[in-house]
Amino acid sequence: MDEAFLKVSNELDTEVVVSWMSQRCYQCLYQQLGLVPAAPSPGQPSSADFTVSTQHEITLQFNNSLDNLEICRVPFHFGEHGNYSLWVKNMNNPSAVNCSVVTDAEPVNSYIPILVAFLIFAGLGLVSSIGRVILGLDAVKSMLYRIGGSMETERLINSDLGSPGRIAAPVTDNIIPSPPSQNKRLRSLDTFRGISLVIMVFVNYGGGRYWFFKHESWNGLTVADLVFPWFVFIMGTSIALSINSLLRAGSTRCSVLRKVVWRSIQLFAIGVFIINPNYCQGPLSWDNLRIPGVLQRLAWSYLAVACLDVLVARRHLDVLVMDAWWSPGLDILLYWPAWLCVLVLEVIWLCITLLLPVPHCPTGYLGPGGIGDMGLYANCTGGAAGFVDRWLLGENHIYQSPTSRVIYATNMPYDPEGVLGSINSIFMAFLGLQAGKIILHYRNLHKSIMSRFLIWGLFLGVVSAVLTKCSTDQGFIPVNKNLWSLSYVTTLACFAFVLLVLIYYIVDVKKWWSGAPFYYPGMNSILVYIGHEVFEDYFPFRWRMANSQSHAEHLTQNLVATSCWVFIAYVLYRKKIFWKI
Repeated sequence: MDEAFLKVSNELDTEVVVSWMSQRCYQCLYQQLGLVPAAPSPGQPSSADFTVSTQHEITLQFNNSLDNLEICRVPFHFGEHGNYSLWVKNMNNPSAVNCSVVTDAEPVNSYIPILVAFLIFAGLGLVSSIGRVILGLDAVKSMLYRIGGSMETERLINSDLGSPGRIAAPVTDNIIPSPPSQNKRLRSLDTFRGISLVIMVFVNYGGGRYWFFKHESWNGLTVADLVFPWFVFIMGTSIALSINSLLRAGSTRCSVLRKVVWRSIQLFAIGVFIINPNYCQGPLSWDNLRIPGVLQRLAWSYLAVACLDVLVARRHLDVLVMDAWWSPGLDILLYWPAWLCVLVLEVIWLCITLLLPVPHCPTGYLGPGGIGDMGLYANCTGGAAGFVDRWLLGENHIYQSPTSRVIYATNMPYDPEGVLGSINSIFMAFLGLQAGKIILHYRNLHKSIMSRFLIWGLFLGVVSAVLTKCSTDQGFIPVNKNLWSLSYVTTLACFAFVLLVLIYYIVDVKKWWSGAPFYYPGMNSILVYIGHEVFEDYFPFRWRMANSQSHAEHLTQNLVATSCWVFIAYVLYRKKIFWKI
């Protein structure tokens, strides 16, 4: 997958060195691809065969092997499974060399499986919607009721439990509906959580082996980089609602705090001892046990944000004055101590990241190391973030295969869920907490809730634009999932507020969509996440493929596995089984 065949023909009387560089690699050194011998005689070229990457556009550089002078440079985006020839030949002018690419066999369209999968799932969704509309028609309801009534009558006649005479006609008049609960659960929040979780499961299972369903090598965003911050965000929203509910029910702050600490310990322990990636290497050993991880990051974020909210949360919000001049900022001003703590944490992150001296690295370095930055800082992957993890945890206890190895050819271990990034994940959860405060303060005031969500989204988007200078690599603080940079948090929080507005409007305000099928895994998120990690190598989540170099087979396997977990979540929902820790 993601490779093409390239035959380089050399008509020059000198050996040629072929090197390459990905266009996604910022300020990188060229990597040698191979050598093409000199032509044995005029008109009789020599050739060499190579395999090239097709994920991104690459630049091929051809140098004279004698003096290493550049002969030519060719940018080209090769297609998967394509067959190409590249000719290096002299022009009429002896000092001029022409390098041209010829397509010998057309590449395959590796994105067709995605289109087919989209059409299948869109078709299933359309059929489900049409079926729901048909079943909602009065005529269909009446017919189904008559069929159901006749079947029940026949069942009772043939049973020893009674007779049709005992069947009471259904009473439809004078039924007094129960008043709506004040603490009615918002389906949009579980739907949002479910969307994040389903995409997370899909990309963890491989995402069809497409590059945009994998994490970005360093700066920038792919689909895989969106979901974990969104999950952290909606966790913060749930914290605000659940703690408010506990306090209104009469729980003391100390008892709530004990629950928060105990849940955080459980999350951390599950992450370290149950779904640790070191199991791939055999039984766990302290010598190489990875300490950071996804659930560990969730545990720290939950602990910090929930403790802050327990300290500042109001038990009763319906007695607050809403007509004062400062009331529009009530959802922020009432919790200023928590905001102060979070801002102090951000200042600490900025100071450590930009001012901490790192041996043999420039201060404030945010790059990937390796061949990036012209290879000057090969062992500086992650700058201060990597240095802090190696100093506190040790090289053997952090992630050994970071995504920066893919393009930047780094050789230093680096953990994307490391210590320093946890500060910004706390900030992400706290922004989610702010969304929860908005829902609590403006309950049932849909316009107020949505307008505040959009204002927050706009504000965070502006902050991101300033921090990144609207560029991938040249901003003050680039968007970077490995670092969990400040701009990464503000950008993803901006997206989260906007997405939450859309889901809230469609699901809870207009009720155009029930949130299915994402609603079901959103109600059982911990079980689905842990389950998909533990049973990853079991059927039907994985099987031996006929062609392991096919995007179509990988995509089919990963979609089936993800759909199985959605179905499992649906069955558990129907049986009212929810796993909480």
